[in-house]
Amino acid sequence: MKCIELPEFARDLKRLQKKYLSLKKDLERLKPYLQASPRGNNSKHWNCLHKNEVVEIYKVRLACSYLNAGTMRIIYGYRVEEGVIDFIELYYKGEKRGHDEKRLKYYLA
Repeated sequence: MKCIELPEFARDLKRLQKKYLSLKKDLERLKPYLQASPRGNNSKHWNCLHKNEVVEIYKVRLACSYLNAGTMRIIYGYRVEEGVIDFIELYYKGEKRGHDEKRLKYYLA
């Protein structure tokens, strides 16, 4: 299964990587789990934000080892027919209250 980082996600990652040094490694550790189970595992760590026939959008917690107990949030789209995961947004819950609705609407358009 292919994982694609959208330009906005790449900017988020670059900005947060400067502050949280383990972030890139933590993301690489998460990718096999997403590829094995893109729809989540019915735990509190996965949340479905949108679902239709073409794409499903999920929010998942990413444990950042640099933050010890703190977690990041990743918003990703799963294109069902193609079997592709698009990383849409990355943010730290302590800095931002929630995900960017405008970015999700732009992705869905």
